Amino acid sequence: MSLLILQLPMMPAGPEWQYAFALSLDGQTIARHAAATASELPAAGRAVEVVAVVPPEMLSWHRIALPAGIAVGTRNATTRLRSVIDGLLEERLLDEPEQLHFALQPGARAGQEAWVAACDRAWLRSHLSLLETANRQVDRIVAQITPAEEGAAPRLWAVGTPESAWLLSTGGNPDQGVASAPLNTEGLALLGVPEDLAVDAAPAVAALAEQRLQRPVRLAGLAERLLEATRSPWNLAQFDLAVGGRSHALRRVVGAIQSFLRAPQWRAARWALGVLVVAQLVGLNAWAWKERQALAAKQVAVRSSLLQAFPRIALVVDAPLQMEREVAQLRQRVGSLSTESLEPLLSAAGQALPKGLRPQAIEYSDQELRLRGLTLDAAAMQQLQTQLAAQGYTARIDAQSLVLRAKDQP
Repeated sequence: MSLLILQLPMMPAGPEWQYAFALSLDGQTIARHAAATASELPAAGRAVEVVAVVPPEMLSWHRIALPAGIAVGTRNATTRLRSVIDGLLEERLLDEPEQLHFALQPGARAGQEAWVAACDRAWLRSHLSLLETANRQVDRIVAQITPAEEGAAPRLWAVGTPESAWLLSTGGNPDQGVASAPLNTEGLALLGVPEDLAVDAAPAVAALAEQRLQRPVRLAGLAERLLEATRSPWNLAQFDLAVGGRSHALRRVVGAIQSFLRAPQWRAARWALGVLVVAQLVGLNAWAWKERQALAAKQVAVRSSLLQAFPRIALVVDAPLQMEREVAQLRQRVGSLSTESLEPLLSAAGQALPKGLRPQAIEYSDQELRLRGLTLDAAAMQQLQTQLAAQGYTARIDAQSLVLRAKDQP
């Protein structure tokens, strides 16, 4: 799936502000990146997922313990859950909870601790509204940097501008989601990360980071950082700022399929799936070959039985049908009766029909006996069919006639 990734400016939305963006046609590589106003951004069609990235400077991270019994992840529980989060964070926030937008960690469960991201609600709303007005409706909101998962290795970033440069770290202190400190050696010591940890620096502060930290840094382009942010399981579009809807869910499914087909991290799984499919095809072909061999053997056995029993047959076309005809002709020559003959059918009908019930007409054709003028209720018909079945016959009602014939033999 194609991605249009936008970094939201730290100032409230305005028609003059430009959005740094990255365009990915496959969700794995960057096809184009630049900056443009909302109305000049690349068009976002139905096949393009628009992802808004919140800068790390605009987010604060808080660790809370969700009460046991609180419903998490259901639509009808969002209002109550929001109220619970407001109450838990009220003492820790500098602003009123009503002025902030909260997003709960994915996979959070009642009775356990979870991270909560907080940002200015009015600021976020202004950008979402401006983008929607410009026909670039946001499908997903992610944070540029999120807390590290439990057990993940620490990471370190140098971000900002030369006038306001910061160090950000994740995974160093489990009690801090995204820790920040000034971009210098003292700030590095405050973060509590290993001294030899590699630093990913934004181009604007790369030279400053090498100068102040006295160590080389890795250049991390904005476009690559934006693309990496889209792979996070976090989605800040929650509670009253939920966006996307059904079309977003559909695009997520399509994107997941395309990621599986193209992403390098799924290469081993693709190979395993291919080997499994090939093994299944080979197994099915082997099974089909075995079944064909068994069927051919049975056909040869039937042909052999026919030719042994009736040597005068020169050409075998349909062995079972030819054998049935030969047996019928043999019975006729010796005067033997079969179950399909008229006399056995009449005898079976006479034994099974209720006393006093007589047909108005009797017809026999094509090894089938038809008794006309009989009226039977459901119970009597059920009893009649049971008795006839015990003798090897079937019965049915057809146009006020009782039709009897011998059961087909395997």
